[in-house]
Amino acid sequence: MDTMRDRFIATTSRLLDDDPRLALLLAEISKDGFQPALRRHPDRVINVGIREQLLIGAGGGMALTGMRPIMHTFASFLVERPFEQLKLDFGHQGVHGVLVSAGGSYDWPAGGFTHMAPGDVALMDTLDGWTVHVPGHPDEAETLLRQAAAGDESVYVRLSVHANASAHPLTRSGFTLLREGSRGVVVAVGPMLDNVLAATEGLDVTVLYATTVRPFDGATLRRAASGARPDVVLVEPYLAGTSTAAANDALAEVPHRVLGLGIGRGELRRYGTIEEHLTGQGLDPAGLQARISAFLEG
Repeated sequence: MDTMRDRFIATTSRLLDDDPRLALLLAEISKDGFQPALRRHPDRVINVGIREQLLIGAGGGMALTGMRPIMHTFASFLVERPFEQLKLDFGHQGVHGVLVSAGGSYDWPAGGFTHMAPGDVALMDTLDGWTVHVPGHPDEAETLLRQAAAGDESVYVRLSVHANASAHPLTRSGFTLLREGSRGVVVAVGPMLDNVLAATEGLDVTVLYATTVRPFDGATLRRAASGARPDVVLVEPYLAGTSTAAANDALAEVPHRVLGLGIGRGELRRYGTIEEHLTGQGLDPAGLQARISAFLEG
């Protein structure tokens, strides 16, 4: 199976051929994969080098001219480093574009903490009007990328090497119902789905799958919680608790409990594989099963 990043390169290269409104801005990352697109569209495929603030600033300038910029690099350099430019060059100027990250929370553990971005979605959540997609499979990534490129709003697409074995149909509301149960609701975000399904096998819980987390699909969560005990577990592949407030707001009219599982704030300084980091964060099937079961039984 190709990776989400592979699919991004192939899909965006085709979109550049079809839509003269699109422009792609890179900061070195993935430049080799886009060489054919650069040769075909030298005026709309631009590599600014390792200058991430310029990446966002140039994208904002293109958006002011009516173009649809797609900006890409690792999440830590796309969201965290140039955050001021996102706030001002897009938000303050009232223009829109598409951010496509790679790297996830720890896709390249050997790169160290500088290349990890577990706080990216929480940081984007401080800005107004951004749609945030977290696909769990390359097929889902392609669908969401095509939607983002064809639209006019501000979109962040968070890609990762970590992926589910199979794609699932996407709903416009954001959350997809995969299992129904009566003891609680577990929301699995993007690439966390396979581990959540394994962890909840045999548990009497509803499982919702989320590939769009902003706007937060409170309506689907409320419907799911109305048919189950109003205990909700959010399993996110980034900072734990990122969507806890959104879930609480969605269920404000009913007594409920929410547990947010994800990446902890403490830095894991022994950099292993993705699977070892998942285990270290308690996000492997065994860790999730223990934590979800303890919460529901509490």
